[in-house]
Amino acid sequence: MASSIGINPATGEKISEYNRITSREALDKIAASKKEYHHWKQKTFEERATLMYALADVFDKNKEEYAQLATREMGKVIGQSRKEIEKCALVCRYYAEHASTLLADETVKTEATKSYVTFQPIGVILAVMPWNFPFYQVIRFAIPALMGGNTGVLKHASNVQGCAFAIEDAFLKAGFPKGVFMNLNVEAKDVKILIENKNIVAITLTGSDATGRSVASIAGQNLKKTVMELGGSDAYIILDDVDLEEATDLATFGRLQNNGQTCIAAKRFIVHDAIYDAFLALFTKKMKAAKMGDPTNEDVYYGPMARQDLRDELHEQVLKTIEQGGRLVLGGVIPEGKGAYYPATILVDLEPGMEAFDNELFGPAASVMRAKDDAHAVEL
Repeated sequence: MASSIGINPATGEKISEYNRITSREALDKIAASKKEYHHWKQKTFEERATLMYALADVFDKNKEEYAQLATREMGKVIGQSRKEIEKCALVCRYYAEHASTLLADETVKTEATKSYVTFQPIGVILAVMPWNFPFYQVIRFAIPALMGGNTGVLKHASNVQGCAFAIEDAFLKAGFPKGVFMNLNVEAKDVKILIENKNIVAITLTGSDATGRSVASIAGQNLKKTVMELGGSDAYIILDDVDLEEATDLATFGRLQNNGQTCIAAKRFIVHDAIYDAFLALFTKKMKAAKMGDPTNEDVYYGPMARQDLRDELHEQVLKTIEQGGRLVLGGVIPEGKGAYYPATILVDLEPGMEAFDNELFGPAASVMRAKDDAHAVEL
């Protein structure tokens, strides 16, 4: 039987193995979720909220266990893992408190005697989620969807299946009926079958552009609703009136937070010519000083990347950028030893057409470029 294997990215050691289920077994679980949906959608907001508050308490009670699990499976530094679990509890309580207001009928003035917009549940929603925030990415989809009366099934990333099953178990511990939320440990090739299944009414995805195109295409052919968050090479424009200390602190955190693996973090630093040299010098100093190491150590600033293949892919992007004329001012060398570590890296002298200018660097590597003035910065 096929299985998903968890590898500790800090050590390269195998930490877990979870048996995959077949596509037939996954479809049976989806059918069970559809059956439960007919009961769940009849619950009042107050009844759902009671369970959501209980789920928040489960996250609070098990915070350290869940945080250690996330750190072991994808390398997030332990302090950030704890904050991720705290944020999950916060999301549960927010929607428990506000869902009934957010989804209240809205009166609309028309020529009719009475017109209003009403928000109704639609059925079973499939979530295809990434490894970089293994608890929060799932919770931010599941909680509003479930508070709205839908049920959910999860296809999580293979390297964080421990987190996926922990989330499923957390719902059960909180008292949710079985079937309201379920993890489907299937192979990536089976996602197409799940999307096409009549019991899935919508799909949400956080992932790469390539995966987004594939999922959107299948969903479109089957007239299924989709919500997607895809990759992006986010720009951080630094103008000449900035507080350089604060800007470089934020730039360093933005690039190294979550070991550089955050969709919406600053990646391309576009700096006004008047302060470019000063910014680069201070940014380089702070990136160099940031401590890389075992993510379970409290004093480590950033840890390994989530998988060795992802680290190697980032390194290839750095080398390609240098071949294209970019200049390396920090990092860019794979360290010796175990683990998927990659040092804080800075690339400069970048132009359109270069890898580090055009494409996302999903790891602890920053692209710094010079802008002639404010308008040029926006253009870049």
